[in-house]
Amino acid sequence: MEKVVSSCGIICSDCIDFGQACAGCRSLKGQVSWASYLGFQVCPLYDCCVNKKGLAGCGGCNELPCQRFYDIQDPSTTREDHLQAIRERVALLKEQR
Repeated sequence: MEKVVSSCGIICSDCIDFGQACAGCRSLKGQVSWASYLGFQVCPLYDCCVNKKGLAGCGGCNELPCQRFYDIQDPSTTREDHLQAIRERVALLKEQR
C-alpha cells in the first residue's frame, strides 16, 4: 500500500482504522472521527492549515510545530511519546516541503 500522510504528518496508512473506519483527513476534509471525542467537528490542525491558511498541510506553515501540535494529545499516550511523535511528524513534513 502506498504511504498516505495526513496534513499534520501522521501516516494514515499505518493506522488500523485507515481504509475502514477512516479515509484520512484529506479525504474527509478534516472531519476525522477522533476529533469529535475532543469536542471538534474538524481537526484543529487541518482546519488551521488547510481551511484558514489555504496550505496543503502543516509542512508549509512557518509556525511548524505550533502550539496545537502540543495541545492535541492522544490520551492513551504518555507525554514523552507524544513529544517524540511530534518530532517525527515535523521531520516528515519538513522532508516533504
